[in-house]
Amino acid sequence: MKVLLFNGSPHKNGCTYTALEEIAKTLKEEGIDSEIYQIGIGSITPCRACSACAKLGRCVINDDDVNNFVEKCKDFDGFIFGSPVHYGSACGGITAFLDRAFFSALLSGKMNYFRHKPASAIVSARRSGTTAALDQLNKYMTISEMPIISGRYWNMVHGHNSNEVKQDLEGMQNMRILARNMAWHLKCMEAGKNAGVPMPKEEEIVFTNFIR
Repeated sequence: MKVLLFNGSPHKNGCTYTALEEIAKTLKEEGIDSEIYQIGIGSITPCRACSACAKLGRCVINDDDVNNFVEKCKDFDGFIFGSPVHYGSACGGITAFLDRAFFSALLSGKMNYFRHKPASAIVSARRSGTTAALDQLNKYMTISEMPIISGRYWNMVHGHNSNEVKQDLEGMQNMRILARNMAWHLKCMEAGKNAGVPMPKEEEIVFTNFIR
């Protein structure tokens, strides 16, 4: 079993990475492999809402790593998406990236790369805006039938740099609790699969427009 840890921060080894690294260490203790995916500092084009992914089987935009990321996701059993808080919300890079990743997966028929796989969001902030950013990130999961894994508190750490984040003892403890909860959920899913428990029945998507 393997969990993808998504670092949506432009800082490779900053506050968000520090929290994800604590999660990775704890997952390893629980016998779960993980990999940190770094979004980087390159330009990420926002979704054009063109729906071309329904015909192409991928996002029409090819000048960043979104399509490669979606394909990569089929090999993972769980996900944790991390972002710094910018202006009271998730950072612009992760928003543009995940908008396209999840929308193109939906329209291209690749939602099984995400559907029913446990996931969580974590955020880092100097001071505030954390709960709003978490609410924003959680919506990618709730619309994708992904069980959301929680910690003991809202999944956040505080600090202006990685050293300050390490001093947030409660926040770092919650990262460990979150990791153990993720590991437990994955093991339960594996046990259910081995016992023959069927996956939920899928239905075709129905869209209802309220203005006719």
